[in-house]
Order: sequence, then structure tokens, then C-alpha cells
Amino acid sequence: MYGLVNKAIEQMVCGAHGPETWKRIKADADVDAEGFISNQPYPDEMTYRLVAAASNALDTPQEDILRAFGEHWILHTALESYGPMMRAMGKTLREFLQKLPHLHTRVELIYPNLQPPEFACHEISDTELDFHYWTKRPPGLEPFVEGLLYGLGKMFATPVRVELRQDRGDGHDFSVFRVSWNKVD
Repeated sequence: MYGLVNKAIEQMVCGAHGPETWKRIKADADVDAEGFISNQPYPDEMTYRLVAAASNALDTPQEDILRAFGEHWILHTALESYGPMMRAMGKTLREFLQKLPHLHTRVELIYPNLQPPEFACHEISDTELDFHYWTKRPPGLEPFVEGLLYGLGKMFATPVRVELRQDRGDGHDFSVFRVSWNKVD
């Protein structure tokens, strides 16, 4: 994963728990980098170790860490780093989710070695859709995606409900999230 991901984890932890907690997490994860360079790739395993160490240090399940990180990613990292691009993707949550597959095409211009996930939306009703998620990474990132969806709901001031209906971890090729919200007048 690119350094931007690890920097965002650092920002989330330091913002909520302080720099001393982050130093302890890095030590427990056996990460000796003083800082992360946003556009430099780092081994995925390093990021997974940081999440596991944060889980231990904060006495919080990894799934909750990933979910919180997904929300943080949208509301802080993505909006700060790609705000104009994010805002150009749609004026509503539905519109944004439908155009999301095109976002990574643009981001790949900035990060040429990016291994982005793939997404597809299948409408169920005016207030509900199934969000399909494919990735080459190992199973287990579904809570992060769930957090991303909750963060997008907050970004668009549209409270959402997210239900994992099919999990890659159960042997499927992709995961499916049912995303629903109240009708906006």
C-alpha cells in the first residue's frame, strides 16, 4: 500500500490517542520508519501489522479499527488529498457510488503502481443498492469498506445503513454490501 495509507492511520491514531500511543503501536508492529512518504509503496504486511498493533494497544477489535479507519479515510484523508476530485464525482451519495469505479482510474495517474479494488453498484430501489467489492488483497478488509461507506454517507449528509450480505472471506470472488438510506425530499 502507498505511504498515504500508513500516514492516514498515524493521523487517526495520533488525533484520538496521541503521538506516544502511535510510537508504541509502531514499535509493537516492528515498523521503524520515522514517517511515510505518501507516494511511495510499502508492503501490505506493514499496514496489516500496524492495524493489529493498534488493535492490541487500544484494546479494540481489528474490525472496529478498520471500520473507524474507513470513515477517517473519507472524511479526512480523501477530502484533504482529493477534495475537488471527490466533489466532482457526484452531488448525492447514490451518484457518487455509481461513479466510484471511475475514481480509481484518475487516482492511478497519481499512483502508477496502485492495485485498486473494483466496485460495482446494482440498484435495488430509490433508497437502496448492492455495492460489490473485488480486491486482489487477502480477505478481511470488508470492515474498512463498510467504514468507507459510512464515511461517504456522512460526507453527503445522508445517514446510511450498511449490511455485509456476501463476504469474500467465505470463499466468494467478491463481497456485497447492501447500502440503504432514507429518501431525501
